[in-house]
Amino acid sequence: MLWSGWGDPAEAAPLPEPTVALLRDMLGVRPAAAPPVALAAMKVAEPRLPGEDLTALAGVVGDGNVRADAESRIRHTRGKSTPDLLRIRAGETSDAPDAVVLPGSHDEVLAVLRICAARRIAVVPFGGGTSVVGGLAPRGADVFVALDLRRMDRLVAVDEVSRTAVLEPGLRAPAAEALLAERGFTLGHFPQSFEWATIGGFAAARSSGQASAGYGRFDDMVVGLTAATPEGALDLGRAPKSAAGPDLRQLVLGSEGAFGVITSVTVRIRPVPEAREYEGWRFASFGEGAAALRRLAQDGPLPTVLRLSDEAETMVGLADPSAVGASGSSAGCLAVAGFEGAPDDVAARRAKAAEALSAAGGEPLGAAPGEKWERGRFSAPYLRDSLLDVGAFAETLETATFWSNVPRLYEAVRLALIGALSGAGTPPLVMCHISHVYPSGASLYFTVVSAQGEDPVGHWAKAKRAACDAIVEAGGTISHHHGVGTDHRDWYAAEIGPLGAAVLRAVKDRVDPAGILNPGVLVPPAPEE
Repeated sequence: MLWSGWGDPAEAAPLPEPTVALLRDMLGVRPAAAPPVALAAMKVAEPRLPGEDLTALAGVVGDGNVRADAESRIRHTRGKSTPDLLRIRAGETSDAPDAVVLPGSHDEVLAVLRICAARRIAVVPFGGGTSVVGGLAPRGADVFVALDLRRMDRLVAVDEVSRTAVLEPGLRAPAAEALLAERGFTLGHFPQSFEWATIGGFAAARSSGQASAGYGRFDDMVVGLTAATPEGALDLGRAPKSAAGPDLRQLVLGSEGAFGVITSVTVRIRPVPEAREYEGWRFASFGEGAAALRRLAQDGPLPTVLRLSDEAETMVGLADPSAVGASGSSAGCLAVAGFEGAPDDVAARRAKAAEALSAAGGEPLGAAPGEKWERGRFSAPYLRDSLLDVGAFAETLETATFWSNVPRLYEAVRLALIGALSGAGTPPLVMCHISHVYPSGASLYFTVVSAQGEDPVGHWAKAKRAACDAIVEAGGTISHHHGVGTDHRDWYAAEIGPLGAAVLRAVKDRVDPAGILNPGVLVPPAPEE
């Protein structure tokens, strides 16, 4: 992955001049004061890890799998939020790990964790490096290593009778899909980070893919997992469901490396669909479109993919990143529905869904909008790189709530973002879409574009605080699928309450008494801390 941006640098095409002019006229965007620092010119502090520690780690994973050179450390610095990218583009590497360790097996992970616990070396699990919530930048760690799991990249087993597969954590999503496809199966998990994220990252962050309406979230897919901790291994899940006490799988899922390192997952798989069809619908307003999506989520038939852009996102064309800024964007709100499965089933569900959407006030737009979305479904992060290049600031945040509370939460977050960003004289463009639906509620995914200004990182920190305060006040969850990390930890503490936070600390103390696992991430500190 591009060290200072997202993915393949060839995919971040320069913005056309009309789009740049629109950003300049609407938002006051001006060229950045300085170009990004080149990788060869980047400076990084000397590793704080003594030579004997490096030797001990190399004794477990091999000399070539412990790396303390500048480039390896820079490439494992922080994640891919916009503040992360702005800081790395400016040459700021204060959060660089002291070394990168690449284990090749569950036993090697266990051994590394024992060494690090004994020597008080913090460990940050690293998959695709796609965290956007500070999940790769620990707090309070004097010395830390990035535990890069890329060598653990196998499809271990497929049970075609049970329709399950065992996958290692460093397997990237495209490779997992390709290996499963050879056997006629798919995970059906396609988040926007699909091209670069890993199986272990999906599990550790409770990822939710764009086809979650049909396939479920990643945590729904996991029926078993193994995790390594400094205190030993957790091997969880011997049946798809059980009444044998609380489900400890759910304790590890979403734990973001704070309770252990996931070393394998057993996941539910599905046959590769024979047919895939996508289409677009227009609704007069976001409220009308949301009501239509609720109708399908509660009463069916539920499409495999179901999303709705608000008026601002539809106007700009963000639902189709390749058309951003193009003239003639549709008024109203664009919904995308996708159907996957056997051809007869797809046709039947599509026809019944069309009846329901039409009855709810939807106007059919045909296949073209849906197919454009499908082709560009992973393009938005590349668009962000292009926006940063011309001096624009672009960032996202997301939440979820029950259907009855969607209007309140939507307005609260929008107004918080607009108020915080406008206060510094930078007019923002705030857009939103419903990206995932459930019978009882939905997620809201906000995108913000503004001028970078003199202090874009500080400017966004103020806006993010305002938005998070608004989410908590309006009854939303602080994260639907990006995770908690360090960015959301304080608001997560408010969401779960003092007793809930104490329970998490108790778990942390038992599996990680030395406190080396991703310190500062997820787990709220004790009040005296």
